[in-house]
Amino acid sequence: MSGLIGRKIGMTSIFDENGKNIPCTVIEAGPCVVTQVRTNEVDGYEALQLGFDDKAERHATKAALGHFKKAGTVAKKKVVEFQFENEHKLGDVLTVDVFAEGEFVDVQGVSKGKGFQGVVKRHGFGGVGQATHGQHNRLRAPGSVGASSYPSRVFKGMRMAGRTGGDNVTVQNLRVLKVVADKNLLVVKGAIPGHKNSYVIIQK
Repeated sequence: MSGLIGRKIGMTSIFDENGKNIPCTVIEAGPCVVTQVRTNEVDGYEALQLGFDDKAERHATKAALGHFKKAGTVAKKKVVEFQFENEHKLGDVLTVDVFAEGEFVDVQGVSKGKGFQGVVKRHGFGGVGQATHGQHNRLRAPGSVGASSYPSRVFKGMRMAGRTGGDNVTVQNLRVLKVVADKNLLVVKGAIPGHKNSYVIIQK
């Protein structure tokens, strides 16, 4: 398995050779610097730590600056570990070329935050029209949530109103439609989580 760190640019659509309009997402993928090489001898597992997006030196701790200096690079805003099959060494730069058109990738990101929401928006309860169970005249209320004298409590995991979004979400098996190497752009079919300019992790 291998991958890159990227930034969501936004959504658009392109036409395929048959004239079909395909919705897609444009991602700025890399370039990523190898900031640490994990080995079985030292760490007990093999992986590469990649850094993406330069950070101003004044915003980094001295420990972080020393860590990035070993790799011969400036401080990075986003650091993620990947399992890589290929041999890479400290300071190597990985670009969008690790992906090829037609292959499938998984994209992980943090979904858009929607604040405190009721059960209709958060969990898709029936609401108006197919009024949810256990209520009288409050059309978007959750209705009955607890059992009777036994167990005399509300079960854990009951779907209720609450803070929505802001979760780690992975969308699997998105087809790579285009790789624009000179601009570090990756175009994948469909939608990915997160707002514009949010960080995403792309894995083969």
